[in-house]
Amino acid sequence: MFTRKMRTGIALSLVLAFVVIVAIALYSDLPHMVEAISHFQWVYIPLILGFTLVNYGGRFIKWQYYLKRLQLKVPVQESFWIFLAGLSMAITPGKVGELLKSYLLKRSTGAPISRTSPIIVAERMTDGIAMLGLASAGLFLYGIGWEILLALLVLGCGGIVLIQNRSLMLALLEKGERLPLVSRFAHLVRAFYESAYTLLQWRPLVLAICLGLLSWAGECVALYFVYIGLGVAASPGLFIKSMFILAVSSLIGSASGLPGGLGTADGSMLGLTRLLVSSSATIGGAATLLIRLCTLWFGLLVGVFALLRIRWMQRRLGSESVISTLAESEYPHGATQPIHDDLTYGIDATSASTSAGEKIV
Repeated sequence: MFTRKMRTGIALSLVLAFVVIVAIALYSDLPHMVEAISHFQWVYIPLILGFTLVNYGGRFIKWQYYLKRLQLKVPVQESFWIFLAGLSMAITPGKVGELLKSYLLKRSTGAPISRTSPIIVAERMTDGIAMLGLASAGLFLYGIGWEILLALLVLGCGGIVLIQNRSLMLALLEKGERLPLVSRFAHLVRAFYESAYTLLQWRPLVLAICLGLLSWAGECVALYFVYIGLGVAASPGLFIKSMFILAVSSLIGSASGLPGGLGTADGSMLGLTRLLVSSSATIGGAATLLIRLCTLWFGLLVGVFALLRIRWMQRRLGSESVISTLAESEYPHGATQPIHDDLTYGIDATSASTSAGEKIV
């Protein structure tokens, strides 16, 4: 299911994550940061994780909507596990590992990856625009980082306008089909474009951005409660600052292309917290580590669990298929099958499961 290159990338990402955590701890004065975290009001953790799940819930609704737009019929339960499995790829560079969802959809529905991968692109684009919306209040109040955010907005909207210019895109595709090197992949590019055009039309685009505003607001609220848990006084101003800090740091992390925004998102969050919430490096470092633990790393854990469940179900279904095939070949229709005791059946099933697992994974 994973290539060696992908596994190497994830391993390097984990090393980078360790370096970032150590850097934050040293910058924030480790003994004082440990003390701040030890005095954290842990009663807020269920709320923080709950609002993180609100984010996942909103994003899953968008995922389902996109599947419907592409006329892909996937059982809701299976679609849910595929969506969650994509979270396990959060620490791949540029989140390119989320193409795992397209791979799993291909195994489930037979739809080519070139047709379903635009869903991941549309998710990233609409989430980015939603983040800009959440950061807008802070931009007017604080005027920080508006140049970067404006550049991201122009790039995102420019890409959408280009995709919606169907006559221009089709003309470019036709020219590409005549080029020797491009012609081999022209049909894949066309399939990708057709799906992207369907997903990024203005009506579904507005709906997806609205869903993005609601879902990512969940993580903004989670950061708000992290600050309160660290002893920062609750106020409407703190809520606006939380939205601004979470949205801007996430956008910077995403724009960097680094796995999970490691280093860039963390550094932005720490710096903005010191600038807008508390001048204490200890509070900034503790808040950064806690919110990343309850969002990025919590999501990664959920994704790994979902991926392991999918692999287990594939092995189980594979073993059942092998057992059924063996039974039909050994005992034709109308033949009487002997009755095995539990021990014999268990051994047969286990060996079948093992052989099936070797073929599937």
